[in-house]
Amino acid sequence: MAIKLIAGLGNPGRKHERDRHNAGFWFAERLAARERASFRAEPRYHAQTARLPGEIWLVMPQTYMNLSGKAVGALARFYKIQPDEVLVAHDELDFPPGTVKLKLGGGVAGHNGLKDIAAQLGTHGFWRLRIGIGHPGDKDLVADYVLNSPSADDRALIDESIERGLEVAPLILAGDLQAATMRLHTKKKPPPDAPAGGAAPGGGTPTGGATP
Repeated sequence: MAIKLIAGLGNPGRKHERDRHNAGFWFAERLAARERASFRAEPRYHAQTARLPGEIWLVMPQTYMNLSGKAVGALARFYKIQPDEVLVAHDELDFPPGTVKLKLGGGVAGHNGLKDIAAQLGTHGFWRLRIGIGHPGDKDLVADYVLNSPSADDRALIDESIERGLEVAPLILAGDLQAATMRLHTKKKPPPDAPAGGAAPGGGTPTGGATP
């Protein structure tokens, strides 16, 4: 399955560039830098766009989050891109910072950007790269939460999850979403524990240590 359009979601302008809601923009910007692609304004598509290897569109809608589908839908219709050839990178309240997952289809869980894209494409059957930002613990606090900056620790975790998304980007660009999903969702094995008590390998005395 070939991906022909990757959309990173967020709100335009310096006021919002550090907001949790802009995690999709952060991914798109880092993917463009990795692929040495440059964004340019495309007013007819209501977006900043770049082209990636394989003639894949990389898009950052400039319509504000709630109208993200205006850009994605316009490009998809003009270039006859099918919904399952679209990948949307977005912030995910249901995952803690540091978590990132790929998914095809499913609900939109109240995410207005996803909701508008689904309306424009006429289906929920598009791919999502879900970048965890955590939840404030109260649904009434969500609006302020997503429109504010994460703590330094949370931002570091979000950046780490974006980096893991970038690690599977070659598989995504090659159209191997199944392999990308398996690799992304497979937990890395922790390093082996150090020998107990600081003993040197093989049971000898640690280097430089005095014997009783």
